[in-house]
Amino acid sequence: MLTNLAQQPADALLALIKLYNADPRADKVDLGVGVYRTGQGDTPVFAAVKAAERKLVETQTSKAYLGPEGDMGFVHALMPYVFSAEDPAMGGRIDGMQTPGGTGAVRLAVALAKKAGVRRVWMGVPSWPNHAQIVADLGLELKTFAHATADGAADLAALEGALDQAEAGDAVLLHGCCHNPTGIDYTPAQWDAIAARLADGKVLPLLDLAYQGLGQGMEDDAYGVRKVLGAVTEAIIAYSCDKNFGVYRDRVGAVYAMTADATQTQAVLSNGHALARAAWSMPPDHGGAAVRLVLEDEALVRQWLDELDTMRARMRQVRDRLAATGRIGSLDLAPIGSQNGLFAMLALSPEQILALRNDHGIYMAGSGRINIAGLTSGNIDKFIAALAEVAG
Repeated sequence: MLTNLAQQPADALLALIKLYNADPRADKVDLGVGVYRTGQGDTPVFAAVKAAERKLVETQTSKAYLGPEGDMGFVHALMPYVFSAEDPAMGGRIDGMQTPGGTGAVRLAVALAKKAGVRRVWMGVPSWPNHAQIVADLGLELKTFAHATADGAADLAALEGALDQAEAGDAVLLHGCCHNPTGIDYTPAQWDAIAARLADGKVLPLLDLAYQGLGQGMEDDAYGVRKVLGAVTEAIIAYSCDKNFGVYRDRVGAVYAMTADATQTQAVLSNGHALARAAWSMPPDHGGAAVRLVLEDEALVRQWLDELDTMRARMRQVRDRLAATGRIGSLDLAPIGSQNGLFAMLALSPEQILALRNDHGIYMAGSGRINIAGLTSGNIDKFIAALAEVAG
């Protein structure tokens, strides 16, 4: 029966990694992989996480199963940063469970929405490719609208048009901050308008918060999620710690449900537990436990937030440098300065992207997405000069 399975195309990003690794040029530049890099090109383990891991080794007494909900100490310790320090559970209306990374959180969020009766999901495009794959794999219909305008701003009118077309029982998937792949976020005023439009409860919000702290700061990056939750009665939130704690390979995420009434919360989560049990049984423990130990220690929290500040400041410097370059032929880099997070999109043709790779050793996704953190003081001038050659 296995002969019935046709060869699937290789994941484009994984194929790009292989091409980059095989390139012998010493000055090659990797702008494809979506991980943070220092000015020296490293992706380090956070010092705060290292300290927590040492504590974990010393204090952990068992590696017995935790159950499909994972480390609930981690889940609850994260909530004041995601929601609010005053009442993160909103009187018992919000609770969650651990997931294998942000991908597991999105997968479980969409699966939970489907089990609740959602059959159609609205999403701005372009988006993280796995969003569409997850929706399709779960058998839901995907409807799209333009995320950004031609001048590099978030297209609120397109989202509002989609919500006008949406039917009762649909869901809308929104990036909380640091939009992947464009880096173009809704402004606070736009989030205010979005929250007001969602307040009628016709559409279930699915909020993907994968990069909190990498845009404007932990509080500012949570503005949109908090504004929507303050306006609606129900929502599902997918969260990733992989980026803002640098624990990519440990797969640390969480999914939260907000219900109309606190008496419904545990019933909703029991469905999440059942879905998780069938999908992955239970999430990996190590990374979640390390994040929990960071969040339980005031000194480690300060160290973690300082490290996040350093990351964010470095990416802002790169954005400012690119933006100051302005226009290169038909390519305008100025809007990159007002965008957020790891990613930006360059309006390059496939031929130009290939020329950057072949002639200059610069690797980026075929969509034109670049990882801002892949640029350093040692290669950014080379990158700008290469752009001028292929796009000037």
